Amino acid sequence: MNVKFNVEYNPEFFDDLVQSVDWYNEQRAGLGDRFYKRVKEQTAKLSTNALCFAVRYCDIRCMLIEKFPYMVHYRINEQTKTIRVEALFHTNRDPKIWGKRANI
Repeated sequence: MNVKFNVEYNPEFFDDLVQSVDWYNEQRAGLGDRFYKRVKEQTAKLSTNALCFAVRYCDIRCMLIEKFPYMVHYRINEQTKTIRVEALFHTNRDPKIWGKRANI
């Protein structure tokens, strides 16, 4: 039986998303839009499949964005049945940057 969670977003996640979409659109017209659509589709599935992804840092789980080198970082609160999406982070970035941001 799948548990259904409510999904909340850290405002910094949207900053990450906008910066990434803009960067991809600068590289090739429409690529940022494809990236945005992929992120939207995958994060929409988190409410029912969040437990499928491994814990990577302390209590942070990561979901790889298909066809793009990005991961959605999120926390699960099983008591309140809530997911808190914290960041959209490029896989080649230094993990210490993420650690400082997430206070881990």
